[in-house]
Amino acid sequence: MQKNMIEDVFATRVFSDEVMQQYLPKKTYAALKSTMENGSELSAEVANVVAHGMKEWALANGATHYTHWFQPMTGATAEKHDSFISTDGEAKAVLEFSGKELIKGEPDASSFPSGGLRATFEARGYTAWDCTSPAFLKENAGVTVLCIPTAFCSYTGEALDKKTPLLRSMEAISKQAVRILHLFGQTEVQHVDCSVGAEQEYFLIDREKYLKREDLIFTGRTLFGAMPPKGQELDDHYFGAIRERQSQFMRDLNEELWKLGILAKTQHNEVAPGQHEMAPIYTTANIATDHNQLVMETMKKVARRHGLECLLHEKPFDGVNGSGKHDNWSLVTDTGVNLLSPGKKPHDNKLFLIFLAAVVSAVDEYAPLLRLSAACPGNDHRLGGDEAPPAIISIFLGEQLQDILDQILRKGTADHADSGEAMDMGVQTIPNFKKDATDRNRTSPFAFTGNKFEFRMVGSSMSIAGPNTVLNAAVAEILSKMADKLEKADDFDSAVDEVIHDYLRDHQHIIFNGNGYAPEWIEEAKERELPNLRTMVDATDYLTKEDSIKMFESQGVFTRPELESRAEIYYEAYAKALNIEARTMVKMATKQYIPAVISYVTSLADSVNSVTKACPDADVSVQKDMLTRASVLLKQAKDAVVRLREEDEKASTLEEGKAQAEYFRDVICPAMDALRAPIDELENMVDKKLWPVPAYGEMLFEV
Repeated sequence: MQKNMIEDVFATRVFSDEVMQQYLPKKTYAALKSTMENGSELSAEVANVVAHGMKEWALANGATHYTHWFQPMTGATAEKHDSFISTDGEAKAVLEFSGKELIKGEPDASSFPSGGLRATFEARGYTAWDCTSPAFLKENAGVTVLCIPTAFCSYTGEALDKKTPLLRSMEAISKQAVRILHLFGQTEVQHVDCSVGAEQEYFLIDREKYLKREDLIFTGRTLFGAMPPKGQELDDHYFGAIRERQSQFMRDLNEELWKLGILAKTQHNEVAPGQHEMAPIYTTANIATDHNQLVMETMKKVARRHGLECLLHEKPFDGVNGSGKHDNWSLVTDTGVNLLSPGKKPHDNKLFLIFLAAVVSAVDEYAPLLRLSAACPGNDHRLGGDEAPPAIISIFLGEQLQDILDQILRKGTADHADSGEAMDMGVQTIPNFKKDATDRNRTSPFAFTGNKFEFRMVGSSMSIAGPNTVLNAAVAEILSKMADKLEKADDFDSAVDEVIHDYLRDHQHIIFNGNGYAPEWIEEAKERELPNLRTMVDATDYLTKEDSIKMFESQGVFTRPELESRAEIYYEAYAKALNIEARTMVKMATKQYIPAVISYVTSLADSVNSVTKACPDADVSVQKDMLTRASVLLKQAKDAVVRLREEDEKASTLEEGKAQAEYFRDVICPAMDALRAPIDELENMVDKKLWPVPAYGEMLFEV
């Protein structure tokens, strides 16, 4: 890799600011920038010129097609390719791309999840250009396509995607944050951005082994599998030396991401064997969301080039740590000030304290919605598993901020703040340095980490649009109420102190600086009346509570029909995911595991008969014990298969929605566990040559 390789390739596939200046007239460039930064209307004339410049750039880089790239409620991305080809009316091909084609597309809206917003016969939907996220070129097997980030809505205007609500929430929190800032005299601030960085955890396994596991292919996780003698007990994989094959993958991944303008920064081995993490530099929530979708897609693509498979499921292997996606969130003004930075005197930084109080209050007030925003079927296996944040939402502030909060609650204001002291390692050749004012807490689902909050609950396979939409909307709602009070105050300074004090007093029970993995915390959280929503189904119910609807509608983020439709989509997605898992388990058990065990049992019986026949006095008790135990487990597995098949067939007769999702949670999940248990035990008994699929040890360590 050349020394200047990063500079040479960075954003070469992006219709970046530099490229726009190259391909657009100055007047058009200025008009587009005004739309991007100030929300001013984009004229048809400007759109046509932008479309022409974008087309010329794409053609110069080998593209023949363009697509409106959008993010439907599937959680993945979608695209329909159209070529630039047109005709001049004389049977001659010409290459065209108009402003109208840039601004609006028309995919089929009935074939995506809509939760009843669209009927099958009501097909029309629209994609609308999101000019705040730059267009880019996607390359697959030498084919280049111009991708235009877009929002996706129905014919009647409801949001059918994850981007539209996110953009609405970004406008909402900017509006309310600016109100607060103007009250503090910072009238030069016109806009506040959500700054987001999503750390991405993932597993890499050999692709040949992956292709021998139908559970991984169909569901993304292993539905069967016994732990090998070694797991992650020695902590030797975490931050360990990156092996050669994985290192080559990471090198190519970084290059692909840099070409797309994604600021891939950090890479390392995670706790579990075969697990890794990638982290980018922060950017605005909208672009960060688009980038993270591209990160997941690119990881899959690059892994296969190296004969690997990238697993993004939250819990691909039982018994070792699952994968999350830590969502780092802060607020930054258009003048460059981070509103969640405490500064040198956080006790005296009233602006910071009021935003801190707003976040604490929002997380407490709307904890079930935040829990739901991090909910997916895969994450149910991870949260609370003594490896990840529990399913209970709490906030970690750390020693410094906790001390300031205690002062505020005692006296109404704070007059001092503890600062980090010098760190002396006791080695003369190692220079002293100043340690941070507070420690970190990796067991907290929502932790303050110096100048931002880290929402650690989000699942590795999920879009970060949902968590950031909920967080933005909830904080905007609290800021709105604070601004209403402060705008009416006769004594502004006293009113600020009162607002900070009252909001922290009323919501302090959400703050927990201890060990979130400790079983005692579950009981303490119960005493604090903090919700413990163990599953996606439990959390979904809160989406259509009146308080939730009121908050989202007041901030213009969701309408009641959009929320009701999403609840239906979540219930349906949960049931479908569990149905696929159940059917996969039945197939694997019936076609692979049970036949393998029958072969093993038969070989044991043949061994007993052969030895007894050859030597009647020989001791065959070992073979008989193994034969008896294997036969018992085989019977348990067969009975469990029959039960799971019957229960799954019954589930399919239930009406789609909450009741069906609850049935899968309460009946199908236990039935799946009952089938897995005997087969996992048999894996540790049956001859390795007879076992039909790669074992955990082969997948996690032999890469």
